[in-house]
Amino acid sequence: MEQIEAWSGFNVAMVGATAALAGLVIVAASVNIGAIIKSASLTARLATGIAGLVLALAGSALGLVPAIGAMPYGLVLIVLALCAAVFQVQATRRIFQNRDPKNRLRLGKSVVGFVAPLAYLVGGALLAAGSPDGLMWVAAGCVLAIIAALVVSWIVLVEVLR
Repeated sequence: MEQIEAWSGFNVAMVGATAALAGLVIVAASVNIGAIIKSASLTARLATGIAGLVLALAGSALGLVPAIGAMPYGLVLIVLALCAAVFQVQATRRIFQNRDPKNRLRLGKSVVGFVAPLAYLVGGALLAAGSPDGLMWVAAGCVLAIIAALVVSWIVLVEVLR
C-alpha cells in the first residue's frame, strides 16, 4: 500500500523516539526496582508503560517493512494492541485490588492505559479492511502510547519514593 510508504518518515522518527524512551524508562526504573517490585500495583503499571512503548516501537518498525500490505500490517497491529491490552488488564486488576486509602482515581489510572491499544485496534481493523484512514488511527495510537507510557512511568517513579 502506497500510503504506508508515505508514513515512513513518521515511522522512522517514532522508532527512534520510542526506543530511546523505553531505554530511559527501564534505566530509571532499575534505580528503584527493589521498591517497585514490592508493590504489585506499581510493577503492573510500569509493565503497562513499557508495553505501550513496545507497542509504538513495534508498530512503527513494522510500518517500515518494504512493500508491507495493508491487511498484514493491520492484522499485526491488532495482535500487538491486544498484547499491550493484556498488560493493562493485569494492571487494572492490581489497581483495584490495592485497597490503600491513598490509592485514589482507580478508574482514571486504569483507563489511561487502554487508550493507545484501542486506537491501534481501530487503526489495524481499518487497515485490514483496506482503508488508509487506519494510518491516522495508528499514528494517534503511537503518540498516545508514548504520552501514556511517560505519564504512567513518571507516576510509578514518584509513587515508589513516597
